Amino acid sequence: MNIGIMKEVFPSERRVSLTPGGVQTLTGMGATVYIERNAGALSFFSDDEYNAAGGTIVYSPEEVISRSDIVLKVAPPTENELKLLHDGQTLFSAFHFALAKRKMIDMLLKKNITAIAHELIENERGDLPIVQTMAEIAGQISIQVAAHYLQTREGGRGVLLGSIPGVRAAEVVILGAGTVGRTAARVALGLGANVTVIDKNISRLREVASLSQWRISTVVSDQYTIERAVREADALIGAVLLKGERTPHLVSEALVKQMKPGSVIVDISIDQGGCVETSRPTTLLDPTYIMHGIVHYCVPNTAASVPRTATVGWTNVLLPFIREATELGIEKVLSADTGLAKGVCTFRGHCTNAAAAKVFDLKFADIQQLLKS
Repeated sequence: MNIGIMKEVFPSERRVSLTPGGVQTLTGMGATVYIERNAGALSFFSDDEYNAAGGTIVYSPEEVISRSDIVLKVAPPTENELKLLHDGQTLFSAFHFALAKRKMIDMLLKKNITAIAHELIENERGDLPIVQTMAEIAGQISIQVAAHYLQTREGGRGVLLGSIPGVRAAEVVILGAGTVGRTAARVALGLGANVTVIDKNISRLREVASLSQWRISTVVSDQYTIERAVREADALIGAVLLKGERTPHLVSEALVKQMKPGSVIVDISIDQGGCVETSRPTTLLDPTYIMHGIVHYCVPNTAASVPRTATVGWTNVLLPFIREATELGIEKVLSADTGLAKGVCTFRGHCTNAAAAKVFDLKFADIQQLLKS
């Protein structure tokens, strides 16, 4: 099995698909792993480390792709990268089809690419392991970001996220009690903020309340409770995730105008469209903008701000799937591992993801039926 690791070209994407340790595992199984030169440099993994792990350094994306059966990426593929793919290859990458252009899926279908979306792969418990790992990072960073941009010199309202004696702590409102929301709530509480978590799932809210020993306020989501909480927020964390679908706007532009001047919005759900109407994607190089007097931080790849941690975490959850594919071959592993198969969006020229088929008005084909044919 030949496996290729691409150097990311998405603005400020600093992660890489596998660590040298991951490469060593695969080469130890007999795989040949090609790594584009300096692919790991921004995560502080050198070419020398990949060489020592048994990998082969190559000098262009064309060379990586032309030599590989399986191509590994972090960020969604660019049009130029898609053009380099050849018939029948397997591509592991983020895709975010709810926001993607039609041209992406058309190119994948035309070239019979087996496109496996990181954000849709499930484990044996039905969790999304790669999303969960990156969400744990994003949840922590969201509070660090909020604390930083609440400072006056960053455009914020000059509020300390925690508190001092005699001064009320900042109000942190978190929309969503999934992995991002729970992690953000834990960090914000640890810094001394007043934390409110809003979600429609009472079981998740019960878990948040229990884990915090009822020091976090939990509220069932409806328009009234969202509006009331957002108006009082010093920091608003968008942590809403709908698997494979565009995130709905839970906070309207009219409501943003009613927030306290200098408040901060950190919309972690921006990679699926964002849960705040005024959110638009930014980058780690230029992460914020101010609209209606509110600081907005809307970086889709927030975890890339700590690329070494993120790459190690990414490898921990991705490597078992790649190891299986190396050992059994991609079709056998898809037949045996239904969790990995749930990440397949295109296969043999068919759209195998129901959400993508709906977005692009394509005929949906069941992956397991295709594997049997």
